[in-house]
Amino acid sequence: MSESITRSVRGMNQRITFRQLEYLVAVGELGSITAASDHLNVSSPSISTAISQLEDDLKIQMFVRRHARGLTLTTSGKRLVEEARGILNWVQNLGTIAKDMQDHVRGVLKIGCLITIAPILSANIRRCFEDAYPETQIILYEAHQADLLAMLDRAEIDVAVTYHLGVGADTIFTSVATLPPYVLLGADHPLAGQTALSLADLVELPMVLLDLPLSGDYFLSMFHRQGLSPNITDRTKELPVMRSLIANGYGYGLINIRTHTAAAPDGKPLVFLPLKGDHQPMKLGLVHKFMTTPPRLVTSFIEHVATRAAQGDLPGMLIQ
Repeated sequence: MSESITRSVRGMNQRITFRQLEYLVAVGELGSITAASDHLNVSSPSISTAISQLEDDLKIQMFVRRHARGLTLTTSGKRLVEEARGILNWVQNLGTIAKDMQDHVRGVLKIGCLITIAPILSANIRRCFEDAYPETQIILYEAHQADLLAMLDRAEIDVAVTYHLGVGADTIFTSVATLPPYVLLGADHPLAGQTALSLADLVELPMVLLDLPLSGDYFLSMFHRQGLSPNITDRTKELPVMRSLIANGYGYGLINIRTHTAAAPDGKPLVFLPLKGDHQPMKLGLVHKFMTTPPRLVTSFIEHVATRAAQGDLPGMLIQ
């Protein structure tokens, strides 16, 4: 909206409607209330009343009334008709933009990704979606769980790729994968040759805790439900650091992200073993704020990722 149009809108009485502006433009362009009535299929008295009310509200005479020659715009009336036409065009453009957002998959999409899975998923998902929809652009953000949910609340991102932990009632969570917990060990750990391990097998051994908001509580709650207290010797908020510590013999870890590459960043091998027992799995999915009619861009992204997951095609991850 132009600066002059903005000034015009700000100066309007709240009773003024877009319908009145439509009548004003029609009368101004056609030169008579009768012609505007025929053009808009609205009664002449309705248009006449609306124009008179508009002049009263704006305290400006917009027309000179001549019975034989109809209505002639004053200088002020000409300017207001131009401004009103601009306002109506701007509103029409809003409708066109909104329709385009619902009918077409195009535009910029801001995606937040949980920091632990961003290195595995985010770039590949971005590439595949942008290739499938060439008129789109994804901007990626990485954050911890609590920060991602706050970013959604502040509308700084459109969708978060993350776990179900802490998701509120005003959001929609679309699950794409169920991730049970695994025990992560260095390849030369004494228990690395087992087929599966229980918490009782691990409780006295040194543990490297992935100490992230919500996620850390999730892992510790497994022990607490069984009346156990793990022997935590190292804590880290970085998954690569956790993997390196474990690969170099500093303990075991619990993790839900089972990757194709079973190695630490320094190249030392790792082993993933199933965790025995009835433990609540993590649910990986896509989160967005509740909207009655979400933009087509958002729903298409969610459908795209969900379809890939259903086909077992989440990059870098081994899904049961």
